[in-house]
Amino acid sequence: MAFSKIGIIGTGVIGEALIEVLLRSGLSKDSLFIAEKRGERRDEIIKKYGVKELSQQVLLDAILIAVKPQDFLTTIKELPSSATDSALIVSFAAGIRIKAIEDNLGGGSRVIRVMPNTPMVMGAGMSAISLGSNATSIDQEWVKGFLAKAGEVIVIDEKLQDAVTATSGSGPAYFFAFTESIIKAAERLGISRQDATTLASQTLIGAALMVEKSGKELATLRENVTSPNGTTAAALKSFTDSSLEELVFQAMKAAHDRSIELSS
Repeated sequence: MAFSKIGIIGTGVIGEALIEVLLRSGLSKDSLFIAEKRGERRDEIIKKYGVKELSQQVLLDAILIAVKPQDFLTTIKELPSSATDSALIVSFAAGIRIKAIEDNLGGGSRVIRVMPNTPMVMGAGMSAISLGSNATSIDQEWVKGFLAKAGEVIVIDEKLQDAVTATSGSGPAYFFAFTESIIKAAERLGISRQDATTLASQTLIGAALMVEKSGKELATLRENVTSPNGTTAAALKSFTDSSLEELVFQAMKAAHDRSIELSS
């Protein structure tokens, strides 16, 4: 099956990233249609990318829905049946179960659920996909194919999506928050805000590149920085004494549980 006419509903951070990824993957701008309830944002996206506004007359091969979870079910109920009967529906909304989507669209709908994250806008995202009961291997390969242009992709059982949401979906914010804390700590130690930001940000970038390109385990990378009884060892002991692992688990569990709440 050819996926030649694609609709994107919702053009926030993820929605706009999807437009860029699809265009990069070779889709013509004339084959890409968007729906956005904010008129100013809709006009901005159409002008920027040359895509078209979605109308009910257009028959689509796939519809990518990137709206907020609380707006998702209302959004799909407003889709014309001519679109949902034949198009692959791809959800990018946290916490919305495939069954809920299928129940609202009808039993024969082809649905794929995706948990992306915001680094996809830089081509370094992490996406986990789960297939509905009617989605085909061709559907899966198409979704994997274009998402691979924006980072890594894995296929998982849907029961793990809440855990993925807590890990990679919300994950970038954890690293941003931790880096913010390092900047504030550096300021308390006497470093200027500007220099603290440069030091912390570049350290985050460098550490991430070492994880990606060194081929070494995280434990090995950590140990390579940690001399016995040295400065790093003192800092890591403070983390351990403060139960860092338990703190991280409780934070991720809170995200996991909230993802479950969103589906109920």
